Amino acid sequence: MKKIAYLFIVLIVTISSCAKRGRPSGGEKDVEAPKLLKAFPVNYTTQFSGKEIRLNFDEYVKLKDINKQLIISPPLKFQPIITPQTGASKFVKIKILDTLQPNTTYSFNFGNSIVDNNEENAFPYFKYIFSTGKQIDSLQLSGSVEDALSQKTDDFVSVLLYEVDTTYTDSIIYKKQPRYITNTLDSATTFQFENLRAGKYILIALKEEGTDYKFNPKTDKIGFVKEAITLPTDKTFKLKLFKETIAYRALKPKHERKTRIKFRYEGVYNENIKIKLITKNIPKEFQSKITKNIDNDTLNYWFKPALDLDSLNFVVTHQKTVDSFRVKMRKKVKTDSLIFKLPKKQMSFSNPFAILPNIPIVAIDDSKIKIIDNDSLPVKFTTTTNALTNLIALDFDRKEKGKYQITVYPKAFTDFYNHTNDTLNYRATLQSYSKFGNMRVIINNAPKTPIIVQLTDKKGTVKQEQFAKGKNVFDFNNITPATYNLRVVYDANANQKYDTGNYLKKQQPERVSYYPGVIEVRANWDIDQQFTLQ
Repeated sequence: MKKIAYLFIVLIVTISSCAKRGRPSGGEKDVEAPKLLKAFPVNYTTQFSGKEIRLNFDEYVKLKDINKQLIISPPLKFQPIITPQTGASKFVKIKILDTLQPNTTYSFNFGNSIVDNNEENAFPYFKYIFSTGKQIDSLQLSGSVEDALSQKTDDFVSVLLYEVDTTYTDSIIYKKQPRYITNTLDSATTFQFENLRAGKYILIALKEEGTDYKFNPKTDKIGFVKEAITLPTDKTFKLKLFKETIAYRALKPKHERKTRIKFRYEGVYNENIKIKLITKNIPKEFQSKITKNIDNDTLNYWFKPALDLDSLNFVVTHQKTVDSFRVKMRKKVKTDSLIFKLPKKQMSFSNPFAILPNIPIVAIDDSKIKIIDNDSLPVKFTTTTNALTNLIALDFDRKEKGKYQITVYPKAFTDFYNHTNDTLNYRATLQSYSKFGNMRVIINNAPKTPIIVQLTDKKGTVKQEQFAKGKNVFDFNNITPATYNLRVVYDANANQKYDTGNYLKKQQPERVSYYPGVIEVRANWDIDQQFTLQ
């Protein structure tokens, strides 16, 4: 019996031992990166003339985020075929489809895109270098990129070098790819070029929507060094990314409603945009008005009477730009009906109550408007109309916790077509001051030039701002409780707004300084915030 018991115990221990060896954990986690065993041709090959490169590794590897991570410099017209595109392999193969330039050093920077198959340990920042000439170029250039307006700089910013030779013009960045490319990758704001040739270059940073390494002002941010750089150099360079203001361009107009034509445009609106009807045989009683949509880049050309014509001819002018348009008149279009809406920005301690009609208002009868407070007492008010946006403001003394009943009786508003309103009823309420916070900002080392002090949300949207010259104390009152960023714009031209840069004019954006950290504004709190400018 003892022998049987002994054999039983041995059997149990054996089974237990086998079970332990078969655990799903599989032992220690693999933390080692793949190792490159050999490259064909070898790295840093000169007089390269082949069409294929093969990289052999000690384990199965795969390519991760290759489209973001891989930077080829100088860029190739046709992207090479790089395998494995799916799955894993013990080698990476590069098939070149382009005709390579003579006497040129090429760099394939894989970033962190080559990883092992199991744990995705990266083969970090691997570069494969070769030259079609007799030597490898070896000069370097480094620097950093930051956003001109935002605290956070974008990831994967392309940094470009354009060779300044006899064919160079400033417009080359819109049309051609650069001589050399590098990238800030996903977490760094620094960049470094290697394997450069001596010469004169223009240095550009681009945050692109696409990946063609050409500047598209509509979608891309740009940063630049104003003067050309001569290599070799020991200097480092800082580039500030900014979004250019899109240049004005008139777009094709459209007959939108029976007596309204929509004129769209790109760029920033200003009073220099003029629309003139040049069609002949228009009736003498013809009249027109122009308004601008609040929420998009559209001008509305209102006219009366309705015209039974196939088309209308217009000239649209903006400073020195003159555009001619023929607008085809549609036969089956609806007529605009007078509608009243409330704008997104509602009444507050700093903003009056406003109403937004869709058709231009030409007359207001204040006697047909009544405002009653929460004590049922009439409130005195004034009305103003913005001729461009058609926004009607009803301004009155707005009190803490005030509740107001606003009644607009029939025929208070008359529009361009002599339509009038029906009865309109609105309610507006103001909260208690205790629901808001107040902040006094004290600027130390304030410059002699004007500044704009701004409170922004985390997205950079300005919530409150103040402009001043020769002043260092700024009071922001009735702030909605939230977390804010504080920044100062150095308003060099004193136009009371932030001015971005312009590449062709070689104009850098206005300087912006951020308070280091965020500021929490609480309800019924007063904050004294010191901000020392460097």
